[in-house]
Amino acid sequence: MTYVIDRADLGRLASQVAGPVLAPGDADYPAETATWNETLVERPAVVVGATSTADVQAAVRFAAANDLPVAAVATGHGAVVASDGAVMVNLRRLKDIVVDTPTRSATIGGAVTAQPLIDAAFPEGLAPLAGSSPNVGVVGYALGGGLSATLGRTYGWAADHVRSADIVTPDGELRHIDAAHEPDLFWAIRGGKGNFGVVTSLDLDLVPMTELYGGGIYFAGEHVEPVLDAFRRLVAASPQELTLSFAFMRLPDQPDVPEPLRDRFTVHVRVAYLGPPAEGERLIADLRATAPALIDTVTEMPYTGIAAIHQDPLDPVPTYEVSALLSDFPADAEQALIDVAGPDADTPAGMIEIRQLGGALGRDPSVPNAVGNRDAGFQLFGGAFGTGPGLAEQFRAPLAAISGALAPWSTGHQQANFLTGYDLAPDAVARAYEPDTYHRLREVKRSYDPRNLFRINHNIPPET
Repeated sequence: MTYVIDRADLGRLASQVAGPVLAPGDADYPAETATWNETLVERPAVVVGATSTADVQAAVRFAAANDLPVAAVATGHGAVVASDGAVMVNLRRLKDIVVDTPTRSATIGGAVTAQPLIDAAFPEGLAPLAGSSPNVGVVGYALGGGLSATLGRTYGWAADHVRSADIVTPDGELRHIDAAHEPDLFWAIRGGKGNFGVVTSLDLDLVPMTELYGGGIYFAGEHVEPVLDAFRRLVAASPQELTLSFAFMRLPDQPDVPEPLRDRFTVHVRVAYLGPPAEGERLIADLRATAPALIDTVTEMPYTGIAAIHQDPLDPVPTYEVSALLSDFPADAEQALIDVAGPDADTPAGMIEIRQLGGALGRDPSVPNAVGNRDAGFQLFGGAFGTGPGLAEQFRAPLAAISGALAPWSTGHQQANFLTGYDLAPDAVARAYEPDTYHRLREVKRSYDPRNLFRINHNIPPET
């Protein structure tokens, strides 16, 4: 059922907002409501294209006055719940970046994506703890934990490096929060994602970094077993400056796919090493010698080029995903994964990744936050690329078979940013946190959002 807002009420909202205010049927409504993950067709009752914090406040107050849920969107990579009948706040115009070199920090708007922040910090000899995709929103990434595939094992989670935030809470108030000001809320948003309001600005640490030794090596599917054996030997002895992952890839026969990878199963090993290039080359020598490479891009590279390591898709695409945290990835787990998703398996999964964790990712931060499950050694993540929305049930069983095959090594938990569209039930969301952390998050939710207006997400309901 579509919730229809009276045009007079929309007019009053529009008079308080500098950006566009659009309802179903308006010409620009489809473009303003589109998200990067095309598994959903968004149908909010109204979308506000926020140009400022004041616009966000007006939209949130309107939602509260009309008892409507709020859906905040920056890039839409993490869109998993339909915004039907909600007030959508589109933050994509909030893209300011200020780099403060003396304090090694940056203040960013709510919709800044990774690559512009990387590019802004690079001339100052600094870098953010960015993820594998260049066009993911930094705020959502950091508030969900923020797993950096290049810097995480050395510096920890991105959420550990958030200094302060400006957030519009469900009462429409703008609050500047940090460890000394509303510390419970500051604790909760760093790990609890968008359950507590709309973060319009974030102040976060940068680290000294300009170059690394990294890239990817693609191997043909017939070499999967020796390649994974070499991967496991390397992670067993890797320093925390080295981060590895591999992915089973089934790429289509399309012009934008490199010819050696088209329409075949390949193993993509990803490498990021923060030490001297010569030492990095020595570390991966055994891996390189395992089998002939179809493509090998591992070399000294600027931090501005880290998107080339994982080569995540840049264009919007419907993705149906699965994830799990693993305590270990021994030989038996390797074989189980090959059996269910390897070159001879019949699966629609286009990408299945095992990513190394550990190092600084396993340590508690100096300022506590809600990011938990730090004891995992690896993460399973993958998915199928659909042709459009509405295919979740088609892919549910084959994706569940992959996570099920690795269940003996699962910790029983997931990382908040890698919860998927299959993880919407309360018990599934709770698996992203330790029990005490989840209970405290619900208490903070009760204090700031007792009506649960911010529920178009992996929802943390208020404590009752």
